[in-house]
Amino acid sequence: MALTDRQAATLALAHALSAAERGLAVLPLSRTKLPALRSPHRPEDPPCHGTCGRFGHGVYDASSDPVRVRALFAAAPWATGYGIACGLPPHHLIGVDLDTKCGTDAPGALRELGLRHLFTIPPTVVVVTPSGGRHLWLTGPPDVVIPNSAGRLAPGIDIRGAGGYLVGPGSRTAHGVYGTARGTGHLFPAPCPRALLRLLVPGVRRGRGAARAGAEADGAHGRGLVRFVLAAHEGQRNTRLFWAACRAYENGIGEALADLLVAAAVRTGLTEREARSTVASAARMSHPPA
Repeated sequence: MALTDRQAATLALAHALSAAERGLAVLPLSRTKLPALRSPHRPEDPPCHGTCGRFGHGVYDASSDPVRVRALFAAAPWATGYGIACGLPPHHLIGVDLDTKCGTDAPGALRELGLRHLFTIPPTVVVVTPSGGRHLWLTGPPDVVIPNSAGRLAPGIDIRGAGGYLVGPGSRTAHGVYGTARGTGHLFPAPCPRALLRLLVPGVRRGRGAARAGAEADGAHGRGLVRFVLAAHEGQRNTRLFWAACRAYENGIGEALADLLVAAAVRTGLTEREARSTVASAARMSHPPA
């Protein structure tokens, strides 16, 4: 028997609250899988990630606080699903989205990557999508920021990291219902294999000399990365610093720019210890061991 919209909304809230109890930050979704609440801002307004205190900021609305979750769903009574924000503590969730549409064999591509780079996916939560795809839930270290990507690892493999979200099991969309694969619903997200983690952070281009690195660190690119860190607001300081440090190491100017990036991060509110730890993590991820 088909559910009424009210029943679907009630179930979505129940599933979202259950996920929040596990420490997962959630937000209401419409049947299109998009955030159910529209932005309260006009396109010409300055960027806002929720500091205005209103709902409608997409993944930045996500919370594991049951009071806030109920308030979000009360503001969006048409929501029939929920999203789970990735990259947030305590789980630092990473979603590996394996698509099987249009003849794509993403599971096979992931197995090939595992054979090539010597990793296997441990038992973890697996969510089955209405189209037959799979979402693998993994956890990352707290000092590593995983970016979102689509098809970068292989065709049909999308990654949901910081700033992204996964459709939660129990959600009802225009194409069907999301549910956990048999035997995985009781599991906790497993740690991401180290070799796979290195693949999820953009690689490094090598071969630049120290003199050129110093020049570029003082140049427009280096100054742009420092300004990017300085523009960080609360809740995105560590993310911006890690991203900028990764870009610096990719371009061979990481060592020359490290102190400037740390100083910029300290000005935004991070401690020097936190900032140096984040930059060191970017260096390790950009220069993986052979």
